[in-house]
Amino acid sequence: MNDGDVLSAAENGIAKDHASLKSIRVLALANQKGGVGKTTTAINLGTALAAIGERVLIIDLDPQGNASTGLGVDRKSRKISTYDVMVGTATLQDALLETAVPGLAVAPSTLDLLGVELEIATSKDRVHRLSNAIDVLGREVQPKGFTYVLIDCPPSLNLLTINALTASNAVLVPLQCEFFALEGLSQLLRTVEQVRVSLNPNLGIHGIVLTMFDPRNNLSNQVVADVRQFMGAKVYDTIIPRNVRVSEAPSHGKPVLLYDLKCAGSQAYLKLASEIIQRERALRAA
Repeated sequence: MNDGDVLSAAENGIAKDHASLKSIRVLALANQKGGVGKTTTAINLGTALAAIGERVLIIDLDPQGNASTGLGVDRKSRKISTYDVMVGTATLQDALLETAVPGLAVAPSTLDLLGVELEIATSKDRVHRLSNAIDVLGREVQPKGFTYVLIDCPPSLNLLTINALTASNAVLVPLQCEFFALEGLSQLLRTVEQVRVSLNPNLGIHGIVLTMFDPRNNLSNQVVADVRQFMGAKVYDTIIPRNVRVSEAPSHGKPVLLYDLKCAGSQAYLKLASEIIQRERALRAA
């Protein structure tokens, strides 16, 4: 089965009555803690959304570049990166690379991003660099434009993350089912509120996605209960399980939906995409 066949099969796993979006929806995937499944969620959620006909861009804003690598973009191909976009020497359109997933593009990152904060620190528009770049992209690529932009943030609350939050409609928070999950979430929520008050009044929490869940682990079950009690309806119903195939997929430069569509991780990301589409529909109807 080739990649196109896999995506056709994946589409059948998601409700087909989703409303096609007429404008770009920008979601930042953020959590200052590393190793919570943030990049994995960006890659596979983007793939699942593309499978149902959305046009998706993943902006890799993490200097480690794991989202780019996980989508099969080798470092030699990253001639123009999000670093160039952030320092103003290139546009997002210049940086775009199509992936093996039809309908999914990526703006790759390089280690040069580590120096961005110092380079733009004195600029008046330093927190709006990414927002301005997305606005320009929306004008450049319409009418056949992107409906979703997913920003893979670095695992810290630095200037890159603030740029992502300032540019976004909402934040999607991957949260690992571990002991200190709520402690890290509280800090992120404070940052989101500060950005909402001072920079982006429309910013909100789209949802919390629980990742790396192991049903055999009593702690995992307790974390799920605690997070649902603390955040209520903001927590997605879908839970992403610990899954070997999900861990293996990036080393092959593929989303897990292309690597093994039938595994538990792939099926969970399809359900998450469906749930996000449903929330989007509800938000637009409100």
